[in-house]
Order: sequence, then C-alpha cells, then structure tokens
Amino acid sequence: MSHLKKIERKVERKVEHLEHRLSHDAHQQKGKSTGKMQDQPASKSTNDLPKGVKNRPDEWKIEQGINAAKLPFLDQTGSETVYIQPKDEAAIKAVGDPNKLFPRELEGWKGYVEWEEYPERKKAAHKILTSQAFPPNPEFQMGPIPDSNPVLPGTHWKQWHHAIGGELTDVPEDSWNTVLKEKHPEMLHLLQFPYNGEPPKRLTTAQPVTPNSLHFVRNHGGIPLIDKDKFFLRLDGLVKNPKTYTLDDLMDESKFPRMKKMITMQCSGTRRIEQISLYAGQGDEVPQAPWAEGAIGTAEYVGISLKKVIKDCGGLLEGGKHLELYGAETYFKNDEVMNYLVSVPWSKVKANEVMLAWEMNGEPLPKIHGYPLRVMVMGYIGARSVKWLYRIKAIETPSLAPVQSKEYLYFNQQVGKHNQRPTDGIQIQEMPVSSAIMSPWKNQVVIHNGKIRCKGWAYSGGGRWPERVELSADGGFSWYAVPLENMSKKGQWTWRTWEIELPCDVEGWIEIVCRCWDNALNTQPLAVRAAWNWGLHVTSSAHRISVYSINKSRPLTAERIEMFKLMASLSPLSHGPKSSRPRPGMNTRTSSRSTPEMRIMKRFSTLHPKLAIVLAAFAYDFYDEEWWGWIILRYGIASKYMLN
Repeated sequence: MSHLKKIERKVERKVEHLEHRLSHDAHQQKGKSTGKMQDQPASKSTNDLPKGVKNRPDEWKIEQGINAAKLPFLDQTGSETVYIQPKDEAAIKAVGDPNKLFPRELEGWKGYVEWEEYPERKKAAHKILTSQAFPPNPEFQMGPIPDSNPVLPGTHWKQWHHAIGGELTDVPEDSWNTVLKEKHPEMLHLLQFPYNGEPPKRLTTAQPVTPNSLHFVRNHGGIPLIDKDKFFLRLDGLVKNPKTYTLDDLMDESKFPRMKKMITMQCSGTRRIEQISLYAGQGDEVPQAPWAEGAIGTAEYVGISLKKVIKDCGGLLEGGKHLELYGAETYFKNDEVMNYLVSVPWSKVKANEVMLAWEMNGEPLPKIHGYPLRVMVMGYIGARSVKWLYRIKAIETPSLAPVQSKEYLYFNQQVGKHNQRPTDGIQIQEMPVSSAIMSPWKNQVVIHNGKIRCKGWAYSGGGRWPERVELSADGGFSWYAVPLENMSKKGQWTWRTWEIELPCDVEGWIEIVCRCWDNALNTQPLAVRAAWNWGLHVTSSAHRISVYSINKSRPLTAERIEMFKLMASLSPLSHGPKSSRPRPGMNTRTSSRSTPEMRIMKRFSTLHPKLAIVLAAFAYDFYDEEWWGWIILRYGIASKYMLN
C-alpha cells in the first residue's frame, strides 16, 4: 500500500470513529434525566427565537470559557461522559430557607452568625457551597497585578457570602461602606473584600504613631456591626469559674487595672510583593494578598490584661495551657464555614503580653479595627490579634481551627502545593527582625548633592527592638549606620522610624539596601531567595530598591541640570499670545516687534552661540506646539551642540 493510501485510510478511520461517538452520545443522552445533558428538539430554521425562549446574554462567554464558573463539569471517569451542572438548585433548595438557617443571632449584632456552637449550621452551609461551582483560585501568583484600586475585588468571598445568604447577605456591602467611612481616601486597597489595605509609602512613616485612618487593615472576613450596649464576652473552657462580661464590666477600674501600651502590629505578609515579583507562590487572594511595605502600623491602645480576667475567673484548671480566641466574623476554608479562631499560649498571657483593648489612639476602636473589643498580642503577627472578640476558651493544645493549624505556616523552600502537609510547617507567632525603605521608591530618579535622603522603618517582634539600621548604596558592599538621633525612640513593642543622608558618589543605576540589627543581634538575610516560602509569609530579607542616581555635586552634571531647567522653563505662552508668531511673508529682521527666535537667541546667547541658534530654529518650527521646549528636552535634540 502506498504512503498516500495509508494516510487516506487513517483519515477515514478517524472520521468513522468520530461519527460513531457522536451517534452513540446522542442516543445515550436522549430522554434521560440523570444529570446528563439532553438534546433539545430541533426547531425550524428561522431567525426568530421560539416562543418562550430568551437568548442568554452571557451564552457566548460561557461557550468561550470566559465565564467558566457556569460551565458544567465533564465527568469522564466512566464509559460515558456525564455533565454535572455548576449549580444544583434542587440540592440547595432542599437545605432550607437561609433566612431561617442563618438568622441574626442577637439584637445589635449585625453580620454575625455563630458557627462553632451549631454543627448542623456548618453542614447546611457546606451543602450549599458544594452544590455549586465557584471560580477557582489561581494556582500561582504569576499573573500581572492589576493597576486598579482596589487591586483585587475579592470575588470568591463575596460569592460565598451571597451563596450562604441569611445574615451574611449584606456583609460585603456593609463592610465596604465601613471602609469608605473610616479609612483615609488615599489608602491603597489591596483587596476589597474581605478588606485588606495599607497606607501609601509617603504616609506610612510620616509620624511615629500611625493615625487610625491610615493604619493598615488585614481582615479575614466581613465586618460585624456590634452595638456596645449589646456586647458581651464569654470566658469558658478550662477555667474554674466561667463568666460572661459586658464591656462596662471589663472597663471597671476597681476590678481590672487599665493598661496603656504603644504597640506596633505587623502582618506576616508585609513586603510579600518582593517574593511574588521574583518567585511565584500560593495564589489564593485572601491569605496571600500582594502586600507592599505598608502592612505595619503603630498605635496606642487602652484596655486590660487578659491575665487579670483569667484570674477573675478563678484561674485555669489543670491542663489549660492555651487560650482560644473567637472573632465574630465568618471565615471560609475549603467549602467549610466557621468563625475566626486562633490561640495564644498561657505563657504569653501570663507575662501580661495579651491585652483586651477598646481604645485606639485616644478614640474608641474603629469598627474596621474590631469595635467594640479586640485582642492585642504584643510582638506576634497580626493574625493573632483577633478583632470583634466575643469568646475566650481555655484549651489544652494550640487551636486546631484552620487559621491556626493550616494557615500562617512557614514551610521549607522545597515545599509547595504538590507536597505540603500542615505538620511540615512552623506556626508563625513572633515576627522576625525586618526593615523597609519608604523613600525613595523603586526605579525612581533621584537628583542629589552626593547624598541620597532615605526614610523608612525597622521592627523586630517578640519584645525585641531595633538597635541599629544600616544602608548601603552599592548593593550591600559598604554600609552606613543611621545616626541614633535620626531614629525614633526605642520601645519593647514598637518600630523605629529612621532617616539618613546616604553617601552616594556614583551616577546611573544603583541598588540601595537596608537591614536592621535588633537588641539580640538578629539581622536580615541579604537575599529574597533566602526568605522565600510557598505561603509567601515573613519577607524578612534585607530590603532592596534600584534607583537612578544623578549626582549634582559633579560640575558637569550640575551644568547640564541647570541648562535643562532653563530649557524646560521656556514656553510659548511666556512670550506673548500665539498671534505674535510672524506671519508668512513678514519681514522678521526689520520688524520692531520681537519674535520668538530673537527672544530665545538673546536669552541663550550667554550659554553657547550654536545652542542658541539651534533652539531658535526649533522654536520657530514647534511654536504651534505649546510644549516645544519639552520636545527639545525629552529627545535631546540640541545636546550635541553643547560641545565646543
């Protein structure tokens, strides 16, 4: 058989096989109601839609996979392909009325649903979530980060809240309205819901104490709106005398001495963008929001020591070694619904390093920061400082809730999604030493007189504090210490803001590096790679930025800078109205009226004759463009005439 005949026969077999499959699928699907997609009766060939049939506006997107969440799943594990619809309406309806299943728990507690006390509620919510398909999280953080504000909309979490319904229906909208009301208009919104936001760099370290409106926010769920007069706190578990307290009870100074502490709180994701930019990691938008250097803030909190409240309950029973903290927001993890739960060890509480706070910078806690009561765990990552606190439970072991046992884990660099086990990760508690340059910015042009003015912050957790901050203008070869008088005062639980005139003689692209030493002589690894981990937590490496250095202390550079400034200052608008341009045929040499060329010649004649002539010529050619001077400056048209 010839080669051509073999090809023809191969094509014929493929066509026969395809026809057989199409015929078989049509026969199997016809008239069945087993969840497989059924054929629709053929309609007459006409441009009009049959009566009762409406064209779906998103049909094209579904077919093209643009709205893939509405595509049915194809189960091809058996001999026949089964179509699983993305939303099982019957199964969801069978769960029951969301308004009855997930009602408002308590008067004055909007947006709060108690999950931990009602396992049947969790099962109902799980059924609702697993009976429909939601857009999958990206596998890695490899896509371009949007240039919008908010950067990420939080689509998944909005859909989950709306899918559960009941008391959670309005939570996304209420939360965003709270953000707009309480936060500074210049806040950078990384994630709209649940809200994650940080201040711009120029405002992050503008003062040692962060204003409430500019303090970063890392929420794990929606914002419950709780009335102070309706609030209460339960304390139970392994305590001798479980009790319930109102906010007035906790504020009773005759029973609980007041605490006032200046505390720096830092998210474990601070500076995550540096890891993302070099090495992609986990792609979930909520635990892995693309934080920059602003996920840190310092405020003065007023409250009481949790140790005193435990004592008021008679102390802990034998075996009580950890305190589990309950937040009123709703948290989602792998189609499961729960309240926000984490724990801190009793040793931390016993050292008076865990505060129940109701005041922030002299004002009642903002709603977005946990009003009416939150926890402040000094020196720990922000995730342990629970907001909207409503229960504390003494337990034997660290919390097994997902936030504690499956998130905020530090993995080895060879561990990723394909091989990670929660037990392989270290639970992140104390923040390591870190620092950041807030000015200048990455890729910025800096004109200086031999010294670059740099500003930033430094912090170390666990009750340690920054002792020295060092900067390098040559990538880390030589280091200059920030003068102590240029650092804010030290505190056991606070950052130190700093400023330095960094010597820099070179010009062109340079790399500025910043590192901190704390009082235990801990410092930062020099490479981002050394800090990388799958969860993209704790970017503790030395902070590096590239800037373009223009050293004005060099005579030639100074001369050129002044020339460019003079060129840029020239504008046709400064030489009279546009009509002053000589008309065609007008004798410009004999006219008593000054022309643009003559004015520029006169102004530039002291610099260089050739340069003045060239600028005069271009002034005439570009005079109809009000920005002709910028064209000359931008493209360097006349630069070659500067040579003698």
